[in-house]
Amino acid sequence: MGGTHRIEVSREQVMAYRVAVHGFDRSESAPDVLAMGVQDTPGGSAPQALAARGASPVGLERVWSFRGAPHLHRRPELPALATALWPVDDVDATARISTARIKEGARLGVRAFQVTAEALRAVVTEPMSKGEVSTAVSAAVPESLTHWCAPCGARHISGLLFQQAGIFAGVAVGVEAGRTILSPGGERFPVPTAAAETSAVIRAYLRFLGPATLAEVAKYLGTKPSVVKSVWPDDLTEVTVDGGKAWLPTSAVEALLSAKSAGLVRLLPPGDPFLQARDRSRVVPVKSREREIWRAIGGPGALLVGSEIVGTWRARAAGRRLDLTVTPFAPFASGVGARLDAEAAVVASARGAGDVRLRLA
Repeated sequence: MGGTHRIEVSREQVMAYRVAVHGFDRSESAPDVLAMGVQDTPGGSAPQALAARGASPVGLERVWSFRGAPHLHRRPELPALATALWPVDDVDATARISTARIKEGARLGVRAFQVTAEALRAVVTEPMSKGEVSTAVSAAVPESLTHWCAPCGARHISGLLFQQAGIFAGVAVGVEAGRTILSPGGERFPVPTAAAETSAVIRAYLRFLGPATLAEVAKYLGTKPSVVKSVWPDDLTEVTVDGGKAWLPTSAVEALLSAKSAGLVRLLPPGDPFLQARDRSRVVPVKSREREIWRAIGGPGALLVGSEIVGTWRARAAGRRLDLTVTPFAPFASGVGARLDAEAAVVASARGAGDVRLRLA
C-alpha cells in the first residue's frame, strides 16, 4: 500500500503535527480542516469547534454526512462529497447500515441507499419536521428497510440508513424550537449513481488525523477495512509511530517532520474534528482519561494545551451567563490559567452568551 518512502516519528511529533494542521493557530479564517466538515454533535458544538480555530459557521450548510451525523460543510463542496461518500459497492453499503432491525434490508446494498435517497428528495420539497419526513419515506421504501416501533404502532425506516442518505438527497438539517427540520439544500444536485474520488475522503482523514492505519479510516467511515483497501490512495508515505505502521499523504511529510508543539490553549467541544481520530489511545494515552473524554453519552469537551489533552470541561447556561467548569488532569503549568480565561470567553461568544464564569474543579 502507498508509496515506497518510510519514516519514523514519535507520538509527540504526531500530536504536534495534528495541532498544526488543524489550524488552531487561527491564522486562517477558513481552516483547511473544513475539507472533513465539522461534526455538530451534540447540537451547537460545531460553532465552538470553529471558534477554537478562529473561524465561524457563516456560509456553511448543516447536513447529515459522515456516518449519518450532522456536519457543517462548505456548500460548493457538497456535490463532490456526496459522490465520494456514496457506497463503493454492495459490501460497503451493507456494512454501513447493517443492524438487527433491518438485517434483511441491509442485504439490498447500494439499492437501499438509492431508493432511500430518491424518496427523501421527493418528499423534502419544503421545510418539514424529521418525523413527517420519516413517515413519508418509510411508506415509500421497501418494507425490509423499515422496522416495527411498538410505542408508535407503526413501521419506521432505519435511522442509520435514513440519516446516511441525507447528503445524497441534498437535504439540509436544521433545528427549530428543539425539533429537527429538514429542507431542500442550497446546492441541489442529482442523487449519485456511483462512487467517485472516495480516495479523496481517505486522504483527508490521513492528512488531518494521520499518520493512521487502514483500519482506523474504515472505522471513521463506518465500513469494512476491505472496502477502504480497494480505494486506498497511492500517494502515501509509510510512517512508523512508536513501532506501529501507519500512513500519511506524501505531501504532508515535511509538515509532520517540522512540526513543533505550540504554546496554545484551546477548549475543544465534544465531537471536535481533532477528537474524531480513531487512534484514541495515542491522543490520550491514559485509559481512564480516554474513557472519560469519549463517553458514549454526554461526553465532556477537551482542554488542549500545546499538543496534549490535559483536562476536560463542561458548560451550563445560566440565563445570559455561561458557567464553564474545567477539570484538569494535573496542576497547570505557569501561564495556562490566564489563557484559559480568554478561551472561556471564546466559547461563551460562540454559544451566544453575554458573560462567562470560569471555575476549576
